[in-house]
Amino acid sequence: MHAELHLDNQICFRLYTAARLITQAYTPMLTELGITYPQYLVLMVLWEEDSQPVNDIAHRLLLETNTVTPLLQRMEKQGIVIRKKGKEDKRQQIISLTEKGKAMENQAYSLIPSGMGKCLASCPLNIEDYTLLARQLDTLINSLKH
Repeated sequence: MHAELHLDNQICFRLYTAARLITQAYTPMLTELGITYPQYLVLMVLWEEDSQPVNDIAHRLLLETNTVTPLLQRMEKQGIVIRKKGKEDKRQQIISLTEKGKAMENQAYSLIPSGMGKCLASCPLNIEDYTLLARQLDTLINSLKH
């Protein structure tokens, strides 16, 4: 009865579905690396800048620390990262890549960009479309996170 409540009129459904399907497309490549999609996000943050406090990683991923902490604990058990106490503030946990975690960057680079390119090859969008979409999504995200 209320058109505003029809599924086809919901941007949230499209965003949710696109995110779910994109994550699903990553899964075979990430399985080959032995990691999950959230772990991949953490790794990308650490590949950009190693040795960061848990709070900074959580902030960069727009997640709460209580969401990131169990993820980091699993990654530590896998030998991908190590946790150390902060030098100035002993309550702070600093997360650093192990040699295995650092090596995974080259493995990911050899698998993921080309693998996602293949997944998206049949899509009629071009690089400019993806760039515009990314900027638009950044605008939406920035509007919603405040």
